[in-house]
Amino acid sequence: MRKLLLSALVLTFFVSCKNETETVKKTTINYPETHTIDTIDTYFGEDVKDPYRWLEDDRSDETEAWVKAQNEVTFGYLDQIPYREELKERLRKLWNYEKIGAPFVEGDYTYFYKNDGLQNQYVIYRYKTGEDPKTAEVFLNPNTFKEDGTISLGGTSFSKNGKTLAYTISEGGSDWRKILIMDVETNEIIEDTLVDVKFSGMSWYKNEGFYYSSYDKPEGSELSAKTDQHKVYYHKLGTKQSEDALIFGGTPEEKHRYIGAGVTEDDKYLIISASVSTSGNKLFIKDLSNSNSKLVTILDHTDSDSNIIENVGSKLYIMTNLDAPNQKIVTVDASNPTPENWVDFIPETENVLSPSTGGGYFFANYMVDAVSKVLQYDYNGKLIREVELPGIGTASGFGAKKDEKELYYSFTNYVTPGSIYKYHIENGTSELYKKPAIDFNPDDYESKQVFYNSKDGTKIPMIITHKKDLKLNGENPTILYGYGGFNVSLTPNFSIANAVWMEQGGIFAVPNLRGGGEYGKAWHDAGTQLKKQNVFDDFIAAAEYLIIEKYTSSDYLAIRGGSNGGLLVGATMTQRPELMKVALPAVGVLDMLRYHTFTAGAGWAYDYGTAEDSKEMFQYLKGYSPVHNVKEGVAYPATLVTTGDHDDRVVPAHSFKFAAELQSKQTGNNPTLIRIETDAGHGAGTPVSKTIEQYADIFGFTLYNMGFKVLPSKIEEKVKD
Repeated sequence: MRKLLLSALVLTFFVSCKNETETVKKTTINYPETHTIDTIDTYFGEDVKDPYRWLEDDRSDETEAWVKAQNEVTFGYLDQIPYREELKERLRKLWNYEKIGAPFVEGDYTYFYKNDGLQNQYVIYRYKTGEDPKTAEVFLNPNTFKEDGTISLGGTSFSKNGKTLAYTISEGGSDWRKILIMDVETNEIIEDTLVDVKFSGMSWYKNEGFYYSSYDKPEGSELSAKTDQHKVYYHKLGTKQSEDALIFGGTPEEKHRYIGAGVTEDDKYLIISASVSTSGNKLFIKDLSNSNSKLVTILDHTDSDSNIIENVGSKLYIMTNLDAPNQKIVTVDASNPTPENWVDFIPETENVLSPSTGGGYFFANYMVDAVSKVLQYDYNGKLIREVELPGIGTASGFGAKKDEKELYYSFTNYVTPGSIYKYHIENGTSELYKKPAIDFNPDDYESKQVFYNSKDGTKIPMIITHKKDLKLNGENPTILYGYGGFNVSLTPNFSIANAVWMEQGGIFAVPNLRGGGEYGKAWHDAGTQLKKQNVFDDFIAAAEYLIIEKYTSSDYLAIRGGSNGGLLVGATMTQRPELMKVALPAVGVLDMLRYHTFTAGAGWAYDYGTAEDSKEMFQYLKGYSPVHNVKEGVAYPATLVTTGDHDDRVVPAHSFKFAAELQSKQTGNNPTLIRIETDAGHGAGTPVSKTIEQYADIFGFTLYNMGFKVLPSKIEEKVKD
């Protein structure tokens, strides 16, 4: 009897929590008026209206006023969520632990990155190599760049003797960077700042200077104007940027959108990779020991992804997927380096290879159903051992200079916060180096991999993570997260934010969709261009699996993804709006007819194709483009679109136009809001304070629209009481 009474009380409490919330949710939202302008483009004889084209002008007063008005409405709505501050406080508390990166040696010092807990940006510390690490002092603190943390540290590169540092900074999250050059002994900036640098590494030649990449500064808005002619420059220390030598690129008849340059560890060769898209590259080499040497072509086409990862004298080791979709390593002599002379070194296997080098060995990191397996080889191709990893998950790192005796790698999965291990290269033993002291107990959670069938019968893996005592009753708040593009692999990785979600009884599910790289180039290509619908079908099938197996139901399902994943969410919610309760498209590619006209977007054509390619391609893109598939009279899920006003990777106009379409056509009571972060870009370098606020808003919006007036964890506490 007592058990029945308790059950009745719990049910009454739960229902009352939900019913009270439903009443609040039906409050009318007065969206800002978004006027339309008759704008029409014609593709292959078909007119396409673009009434919100004016929102593409990121410099106009009108757009600025629209952004301000939308944020006022959005934050007004978010302010009414009763547990928003509670979520924010829990995120702050869980985030507030010391995070330390793996140490690395440059010159006389050992360096490492560290965040005390809630610092907006990681700080670089250092100590004299061989001395006690406890003597480490602050070397470079990006938190001093700007008080609110919106100027972030990008890449760093030390000269060969370790006495000079070149580092990049990003302002407001922009992909445009500046390069500063520092004397590491005095910590003084020793030259004028290099400006207008984008999508660039920095690779030193000896101690004399470094190679970097950039575009010409575009006319018009630097945040949205097209940038599609990448160039490589050499900056010699002590000279002005205007005197930097153009090394490669800039020829109008041979346009490359992404060019990278790197110098081999022995300073013998300059390697240049040139791409017209995000997949496939040409490959060149130059002998730096001979001042009269010419740039030699290794690959003159973009049919593969191929890069030199090591050399011993003139012997080159090349990682490639040419005729090897899952990657392999080949060797060749630099005197005659074209593919007909390549010899297999580590042959292709059934699993995708991601190799690295350290201490005179190769480390072959394989993905086996998105989980790491690492093999160690010597320079003769002999298998030395399989590295014993701490568990099932993602191991990364395994890189060091040739003369190092130890290296460091990280290990994580969805329930294990990232820990760093020291690996003794010769004997193959690992020891725990740093384990985070975080207020999260992995033993309370479980993570398992399932396989389900997509629409066409293809088996898709998915990892589902949640509390161990989860009941399969169809009422668990669930976030289905996906990406599915650009050869990107989603491997198990711990997230503080996801930990907070799971503490609330939430499920976090991640399918490895086609378009990603989990099963090599064939898997990637199966989700590109005229096969892009496969990606959406895989995602829809994942949602259906979770519902059929009673992990959740449509009333408790949210779909989430960013960038190409934002496209995934936008396409899924417009194709199957009844399937989910909440949609969370972040910094999404949402206008598929015009994406290639902004910044570096034209480089995404390998995955998407463009509306100018052919009538068939145009009609296919228009058929799933989220901006063009919002229909009158449809009840779309509660939607929180998120973007940044300085996003020059996927310009915010995508999100602006999609939100405007939703607000003008939505039927029913579900809110369709847009949250626009100021002084923020595509995500990299976002201050911790802003990240915490974003997640509190996203999780709060999600739970609120699933009908929770109080946090699910509070319901659990009530049940226990």
